[in-house]
Amino acid sequence: MDKIEKLLRKIGKKDRLKLQEILEEILVGKFENLDMKKISGSKLFRVRKEKYRAVFQYKKGIVIEAIKIRNEGTYKNLFE
Repeated sequence: MDKIEKLLRKIGKKDRLKLQEILEEILVGKFENLDMKKISGSKLFRVRKEKYRAVFQYKKGIVIEAIKIRNEGTYKNLFE
């Protein structure tokens, strides 16, 4: 089981539904209503929804790299 599935199983139903909606919008390329920014110094983008961050990049399509709960180490391990 990957980390994204594990997080989605661990969080509450309300948050899980919000994140699933965001992931669907990212995967179909519907970015208009999302709080999306490019992460400086990388090819990654992040979408912010309350305390969660979805990190993705474009590689022959969209690849979701991670979904994390925001804290001081949220973006630290993405570049290693």
